[in-house]
Amino acid sequence: MKIKNEAMLITYPDSLGNNLKDLEHVLDTHLKGVVGGVHILPFFPSSGDRGFSPMDYTKVDERFGGWDDIKRISEKYYMMYEFMLNHISAQSPYYLDFLEKKEQSPYKDYFIRYNDYWPENRPTEADIDLIYKRKPKAPFVDAHFKDGTSEKVWCTFSEEQIDLNVKTEATRQFIKDTLSFLADKGASIIRLDAFAYAIKQLDTNCFFVEPEIWEMLEYAVEILKPYDVTVLPEIHEHYTIQQKIADKGYPVYDFALPMLVLHALYSGKAEKLLHWLEICPRNQFTTLDTHDGIGVVDVKDLLTQEEVDFAVEALYEKGANLKRIYSSEAYNNLDIYQINCTYYSALGNNDAAYLLARAIQCFTPGIPQIYYVGLLAGENDLELLENSKEGRNINRHYYSLAEIEQEIERPVVKDLFRLLAFRNTAKAFDGDLKITQHDDGAFTLTWATAEEAASLKVDLTKKAFSILHRTAAGEQQIF
Repeated sequence: MKIKNEAMLITYPDSLGNNLKDLEHVLDTHLKGVVGGVHILPFFPSSGDRGFSPMDYTKVDERFGGWDDIKRISEKYYMMYEFMLNHISAQSPYYLDFLEKKEQSPYKDYFIRYNDYWPENRPTEADIDLIYKRKPKAPFVDAHFKDGTSEKVWCTFSEEQIDLNVKTEATRQFIKDTLSFLADKGASIIRLDAFAYAIKQLDTNCFFVEPEIWEMLEYAVEILKPYDVTVLPEIHEHYTIQQKIADKGYPVYDFALPMLVLHALYSGKAEKLLHWLEICPRNQFTTLDTHDGIGVVDVKDLLTQEEVDFAVEALYEKGANLKRIYSSEAYNNLDIYQINCTYYSALGNNDAAYLLARAIQCFTPGIPQIYYVGLLAGENDLELLENSKEGRNINRHYYSLAEIEQEIERPVVKDLFRLLAFRNTAKAFDGDLKITQHDDGAFTLTWATAEEAASLKVDLTKKAFSILHRTAAGEQQIF
């Protein structure tokens, strides 16, 4: 199915109900018209990181269902699937075969072996310091072979996620086979997770290494072109990287928006947010929340360091049931650049502030993605957090079908559903954006085509907004 200019739900396969059949029921019963697309987070057999340590892309984890379930959903909604370009599970048949057979394994070239990668007497401390890391240690794990020998292999993230050597012919064939398989299974978009880490190059920081990273992206694009499937590279870093990718015609994520909206709502000042709306890529997917934390690194230089510090301090001060320790090593937080919190709780569980944030997202250039916890205006889940000691689980609540029935009756959720339904159907969003700032904390965003217009008028200080829809039939106030 082709991508539509309609909101996309982000969800795990077992977060809205217990499995894919439950998810389909929720979509068809409660979310008709509310979302037009679904990004199902990894539904493959996995050994960790809630699906992001995939063992086998050809299978659906039987706890969630099967390919028939995926197929039925893909016939009704445009779909995004995950492909972890950077790594594969330590429990995958490829890595286990490598450990057993070593040089005789057909998969030995899938992995980055320190002995092959580094020249003699390296890596030095300076080499390790140069590498772009999201955890405070060198990126390797010890591979213990059946013959009793051991050696280091590259491992950027957890020890369950072994990095792939994307430069070898064997790995390229694996990438081609996997992307083709997923495209054939109803994907509209395939997200390349941890994309910027994929290229390792001596004497670089091994992050978004140019020009090699462009060749890698083009390789994936060419594979998927016959299937009419879009590639979406996932990168958390400086906003200019997203602009660079967009300038080459590829879609990108807007990961800067979450902190910019929080800063605007905390400070009552619109200037930095509106500057971003002027310059941000148009062909993008917008987010306020995802399965990971609220990114801080993405707004560097869009906000000054003082403004970033203010927003982070305000987040901890105004956020509901939020502590710094939840984003620390004590709660297994691998990424020091993200804060673990639901977006609703980041705004103090305040309905008015939250709806305003979503209204701004809906009027931001790009297609809005709504994380399932955010779709139900979910609060921080401290019970799941404490039981698991996993910081990111604060924003990964498991909703039962009965609980969903209750949550959708809340006024804030009903209003959000109505907002998204409007965003999905108003043709004004196919037009151009005009931004008008009235004073520090008041502005209007207007999307217009020749036939119709939609205007969002915002007062940050009062946490208030109104939406006016103008068509040939006349004007209608939506909110």
